[in-house]
Amino acid sequence: MGARLTPLIFLPALLLAVSPVAALDEADHAAAKTVIMRQVEALGRDDAATAYDQAAPGIRSLFPTPDVFIGMVRTSYRPIYRHRSFVFSGKQDGSETTLTQSVAIQDTDGIDWTAEYSLERQSDGQWRIAGCRLIKSPGINL
Repeated sequence: MGARLTPLIFLPALLLAVSPVAALDEADHAAAKTVIMRQVEALGRDDAATAYDQAAPGIRSLFPTPDVFIGMVRTSYRPIYRHRSFVFSGKQDGSETTLTQSVAIQDTDGIDWTAEYSLERQSDGQWRIAGCRLIKSPGINL
């Protein structure tokens, strides 16, 4: 009789092990895009304070003021700071608290880039930008 109970004991554990992690919904992806656009639009206006407000605490600890932050973006993320086009592309679920959003960018010189934004959900439920990886796209530039 004990041998028959063993599968019943392990079944709940097995179901938990193969259950997918709760996927992020469209509202999460829309909120993340809104945060990214809010920052990009602020950068376009040289509104350092609003751009800085979209950054996660880890980024804020590295760049302690809005002016230091926007200076870093001007220098290291020029295609994001000024561009011809900025179009959301692929999205990837991360977890309940992280996600990645890809953006296709063409800079002012016609060079194509992909920006991989990493976002973190904060304790208040809001998404904030935790990092961005900028990748120059291969191919012909316009």
